[in-house]
Amino acid sequence: MEGKCGADQGGDDGGRWRKKMIRHRQLGEGTSMAAPEASPAVPMEEDVAAVMPGKDEPVGPKKVCRLEGMGFGPFLRLEELAPDVALIHALKERWDPECHAFLFPWGHMVPTLEDVVRITSLRVDGQAVTGTTYTSYQEPVERLLDLEVRGGRSSLVGRTALQASLGVANARHRTGEGQADYIARLTEDARAVLAEEEGEAADRDLRRFLILVIGKLILGTRGDPVGCRCLPLLEDLSSVGNYSWGAALLAHLFDSSGTSSRETGVAGFFPLLQVWVYYHLPSLGRRVARRRGAVPLLQRWRFCRDERSLRRQVTLIQDSLDTIPFGHVQRTPYVGENDATQPWVERGRPYFGRDIWLHCFNTVVPLHHRLVARTLGLHQAVVEFPTRQRPWERPGRSFCGIQQVTDWTVRVREQLDDWERRGKEVVSEATSDEDYYRAYDRRYGAQVYKGTRRPLDPEGQISSLEGILHSTIQQRDDLQAVVDQLVTGRAGPGAADGGRGFLLPRGSRPLRLGGQLASAAARAEDALAQLREREQELRTALAWTTTLEAEMAELRLRPEAAEVARWRQEAEAAAR
Repeated sequence: MEGKCGADQGGDDGGRWRKKMIRHRQLGEGTSMAAPEASPAVPMEEDVAAVMPGKDEPVGPKKVCRLEGMGFGPFLRLEELAPDVALIHALKERWDPECHAFLFPWGHMVPTLEDVVRITSLRVDGQAVTGTTYTSYQEPVERLLDLEVRGGRSSLVGRTALQASLGVANARHRTGEGQADYIARLTEDARAVLAEEEGEAADRDLRRFLILVIGKLILGTRGDPVGCRCLPLLEDLSSVGNYSWGAALLAHLFDSSGTSSRETGVAGFFPLLQVWVYYHLPSLGRRVARRRGAVPLLQRWRFCRDERSLRRQVTLIQDSLDTIPFGHVQRTPYVGENDATQPWVERGRPYFGRDIWLHCFNTVVPLHHRLVARTLGLHQAVVEFPTRQRPWERPGRSFCGIQQVTDWTVRVREQLDDWERRGKEVVSEATSDEDYYRAYDRRYGAQVYKGTRRPLDPEGQISSLEGILHSTIQQRDDLQAVVDQLVTGRAGPGAADGGRGFLLPRGSRPLRLGGQLASAAARAEDALAQLREREQELRTALAWTTTLEAEMAELRLRPEAAEVARWRQEAEAAAR
């Protein structure tokens, strides 16, 4: 057992546990937010590393093996990822809480369960993370963790007290302390607590560590305390690995993305959003390769640090998102991945490509995969854009669902049944995206712009034309491939037998089949010529609309510029 776990740890550093907890502040020559000092809750660096053994530390092999058996091994071996605060803030500004998706000029985009499992390795199948929430968690916290909650009606445990119970009272760098000395000190502090005790003491320490991982990484909050809503699910440690922690992570991330854009941070596991953007929007240039071919995919990239001010970065990112060519958006970035090295992907595949409800106790949100059918290689059909309609009264955000005892397996039974049925498969019979782009333009208009391009296209007409043009180009390319195949079959050695290249049975009519093939090729060529004409018309219309909108924007700005000039002249006259 121990040898197997050691072999599974892998990694360039021989399985060193690199999880840390930090608060990062993006530096720059200015401020941009209402509260520029605030930094995102980025539970990625210090606190968790403090209690994980390195490759040379023979402490806790049984605990490590138990974590591997629960499915947390690859996740806990993820290396640190510096937070891209500007990118996270730009994404939050584009989040639509009604349809739980990001709005871009080229349509909806949303992280899916496939993104979660490929990027983090967390399980997205199995039992939903749900159960009963209580008015106070004092009793289970005392019984299972031997700690106290903060306040009588609370689900929060002090981070410092939790770290101290794990043998790490202070996980912060000391002044002048190098990284090697820092890790050595934390390992020494945790050595006694992570010794191989058996029975209840070992289970208690393991629950404390799991609460730290789940409460600060997977379901992280912005504040310093650690949430304990999931503690009842940890009472039976043998069943912890059966829960869909990856789906709970996505539900929590969706919920926190809908908070005010004035907040520079996002609760939850922010690296998922960063790496998701790295794969789907590589032309943004926010990534740098780190370890090619590594899995999970979060291991492959690091943030390309930017020293400009936060306001400047957000503006540049929004301008880039407004102007990215539609063809540069990667809809299916995982084609060609070697799934044999990612067993967690195969396990979660039955949940890919489905509309489904995601559960994280009182947070129950829909994943509208039908809005991003193009990630499945399908054309995007016109669908009814969802609105926020909850069949139950959601507790207030500040209370986190603990103001009353609630059994969510009963309260949201319909949504839980949907999860257990694996939702509904996404299908599309559309032959192009053109109708979707028209409906998208009517629904959102200029809301798809967040940068300086918005005044140039106040009704979203340019983005709609760009989408229709992109759809036409895709149709043209698909039809060109069909024409090439038909022409090759007509002119090849099997032309006499319909281009199939084998002998026809007795009594068949090869000349008739050859004529049918020639007729099909001619019709395809005619359709291709029509598509090319339509493409040219769309390009002309797009150029004309863009020029017209720019001229109209200039005319709208002229009265303002004239007014400013008049005020300046009056001020100069008064000064004289």
